[in-house]
Amino acid sequence: MGRLLASRIPLADARGSEALILSRDREGAVVKSKAGHHTGPGAIVLAKRITLGAAVGLLALAGLLPLAVMAAKSVQVDGQWSLALYRDLLRSARAPALAANSLALAGWTTMLATALGVPLGILLGRTDLPWRKAFAGLLTIPLLLPPYITAVAWFDVLGRRGQLSRVFGEAVSEWTSLQLFGLPGCVLVLSTAFCPLIVLLTIAWLGTVNPRLEDAARLVASWPATLRVVTLPLVWPGIALAASLVFLLSLGEFGVPIFLRFDVFPVESFTQFSAFFNHGAATAAAVPLLLAALLLLVLEWNLLKNQPKALRFGSWDRRDRIPLGKYRQPAAILTGAFVLLLAGVPYAGLAVTAGSGQAYREALARAGDSLVRSMLYAAAGASILTAVGFFAGYLVHTRSLPVWRAVDALMLFLFAVPSTVLGIGLVLVWNQPWSTLIYGTPVILFLGYTAQYAALTSRATVATLSQIPQSMEDAAQVCGAGWHRRILVIVAPLASRGLLAGWLVAYIFCLRDVGISMIVYPPGHDTLPVRTFTLMANGAPDLIAALCMLMIAAAVVPVAVSGVLKGGLGGRIG
Repeated sequence: MGRLLASRIPLADARGSEALILSRDREGAVVKSKAGHHTGPGAIVLAKRITLGAAVGLLALAGLLPLAVMAAKSVQVDGQWSLALYRDLLRSARAPALAANSLALAGWTTMLATALGVPLGILLGRTDLPWRKAFAGLLTIPLLLPPYITAVAWFDVLGRRGQLSRVFGEAVSEWTSLQLFGLPGCVLVLSTAFCPLIVLLTIAWLGTVNPRLEDAARLVASWPATLRVVTLPLVWPGIALAASLVFLLSLGEFGVPIFLRFDVFPVESFTQFSAFFNHGAATAAAVPLLLAALLLLVLEWNLLKNQPKALRFGSWDRRDRIPLGKYRQPAAILTGAFVLLLAGVPYAGLAVTAGSGQAYREALARAGDSLVRSMLYAAAGASILTAVGFFAGYLVHTRSLPVWRAVDALMLFLFAVPSTVLGIGLVLVWNQPWSTLIYGTPVILFLGYTAQYAALTSRATVATLSQIPQSMEDAAQVCGAGWHRRILVIVAPLASRGLLAGWLVAYIFCLRDVGISMIVYPPGHDTLPVRTFTLMANGAPDLIAALCMLMIAAAVVPVAVSGVLKGGLGGRIG
């Protein structure tokens, strides 16, 4: 079993006939044994290791193996080791332009989203601003949708025949349309999509600040000075991590640049793979994106190694809010106008373009099966992710295996990897004659979802388990319950609210997924985001708008129902 700690506590069992010895193994688990008996490697520890090892193995199979195979194939030409693919990429006249465009898009999006999101997060999370929960709820809408739907929404407002042309005339809409197609439009769309992430993570990190530190500063300084000197320095690692996530998500986005005709590395990789079937060139074009994801791991390790891993939106209920005084109502009006612009105007334009019920009837006729599949696959994927994320999060929280830190880093890395890159890796691994039961069925989608989004459910589990006293599980073990029984009867029920929140987050991300689904979906199993994306080239504007509105309903309704059931916005984030 491993070396036992020196402290051994004798207890009488329930019948009082035999003494029990309580001790801890090297993993920190309480072990019960009868006095006078020696315990070897216990079935409890063995069961735990097998279960947690299976979760780690599934993550490696779903995510690490495809990336390793893709990297290995990128240095092979005709079965021989070669760097020709990378030399061709570097010598290509397009490579410098692709790199410049990719960095410009990610950089400008990150700066704009951070500049807008941090002040808004402080307003919503630390001040007495009216309607702050409603504003935060509305801001989550762009985050629930595939970014290309937000691009379609802005096109329906700013395009040549968009809603703006009906108000200000064709001359204005001609100029806005020119700006929309290219870097400015991509930055606008991705800032709309990812600014809520900065806002929500800023609110979460504000909830981790010790109020006593702010109270001490308030004795000698004003609130603005306290924020500048105390609060922001304490939360800046979290803000930096949020900004790095936005940078990587923008760097790996391909749907918006394709729609708005802006050449970046993800578009090049996707085009080489899907249009020209050049797997080697697609892999070489994806390597810069993998390197960027590795940089995120380095950043996360250096910035957050001494920071709390479990974040909560606890600042909603703090009583020591910053009083806005006479600026309270003007701030509410300006915030409401910004939220309306970000989360209301573009989607209202979609609703106007969709128009009457005829467009919705046609949309359901042409994509109703995809809508049903999307919801079923998202529910199944979320259930798998909740199970895998629970055991992976339990492993990270309890540090039950020596590889816990590597597992945590792997999940974050896979979340940061662009979905198209992961999809290409899955195809290279599973597009084999012997794997039809995986590659030719929705199982391939579930593997992709598991690899990409396990970090979400695992960190939600870590946040939940950190609130459950370890003594609860120890008490069950003292009573003779095995590890699986303790998990099913004690830990899982106590963590049920956190697991449900993790399931909902996983459902939304599986539902909105485009990159993995676009590349690996089997014939006849396309999802609604994929069907909408493929119809955009030739579909009528009202049909496309109706399809987008169906996607919005499929994403927003479950979140709204969950919010009503929970009595308002809240939850935990890891």
